[in-house]
Amino acid sequence: MSSAETCPRVIVFALGGTIAMSRASTGGVAPALSADQLLAAIPGLGDTEIEVEVVDFRQLPGASLKVSDVTALADAICDRLANADGAVVTQGTDTIEETAYLLDLLHTAAEPVVVTGAMRNPTMAGADGPANLLAAIQTAADPHARDQGCLVVLGDEIHAARRVRKTHTTSTATFQSPNGGPLGYMVEGHPRLLNHLTHRTNVPAKPVDDTRVAIMTIVLGDDGTALCAVSEHVDGLVIAGLGAGHVPAHLVPILEHLASRIPVVLCSRTGAGSVLESTYGFPGSERDLLSRGLISAGYLDPIKARILLHTLLAIDCDNRAITAAFGAAGGYRDPETWPWPTNLSEGN
Repeated sequence: MSSAETCPRVIVFALGGTIAMSRASTGGVAPALSADQLLAAIPGLGDTEIEVEVVDFRQLPGASLKVSDVTALADAICDRLANADGAVVTQGTDTIEETAYLLDLLHTAAEPVVVTGAMRNPTMAGADGPANLLAAIQTAADPHARDQGCLVVLGDEIHAARRVRKTHTTSTATFQSPNGGPLGYMVEGHPRLLNHLTHRTNVPAKPVDDTRVAIMTIVLGDDGTALCAVSEHVDGLVIAGLGAGHVPAHLVPILEHLASRIPVVLCSRTGAGSVLESTYGFPGSERDLLSRGLISAGYLDPIKARILLHTLLAIDCDNRAITAAFGAAGGYRDPETWPWPTNLSEGN
């Protein structure tokens, strides 16, 4: 949108969360601050010459957001980006790794969408919200962030939505990208991208709240009771397997039966690394499970895999399309196998 003669323009969508919290009459803190109040707390914002528009979109803790909130947000961003260089979303950090990835799947424009939040609320010493919001605005306004889809910016690090995870309950360095690291860093008020995504994975329609996808974490001595109890009530299932994608041998018949009637995606519960394909051959190994119809998530962690499966099921993808999508999104198949166009935007 911007040119050399105009100031960059960024739209900030506020959803609530720790970054917007103040003391509640019931004790503790709760979302209360408006987007304008968040901007007013940022030292030096006026010196950036970035024009900022604010939208108070929701006022919720991150844990209370729903899929429909994110899809409505994606629509609102799309409607306003024609007159802006980028968008920023402020929200609670509890669900950033999920909402950002869903936005990444839905956002097709070249302009960046940058999600940020805070680990320390405004009533605490060393509140990180103002610095994170300033860095997010500066990133969204920068032309080098175009065609990278949705980004997550906290602690002066710039992460790809498809990779980032929340790894600590309270640390301000909680957001990490175990598979690939940050795309870049904020340096003296400017985003420096050291890596660039080479393709994007967008879906052609939006998911709804009533699609049911569960995550089941496999544990030592797992007897399958929880798996069987959940399996009759879901449209799809994500298995957070042991190691490189393993389960106890006695769970194999249960999973094979489930995979014959609903999509079952196999992940690793470790938090980093890819599900393997052909290294181990024992009953319950990744090789065994994939041969019985389970779908590998590759590098996607269970939380990201659930978001992708939820989205694919909501648009009535068949097993073939789901398998192809996970191959591309999970990084173990060529990006061109993504069922929809994957090329980066050109000049739009």
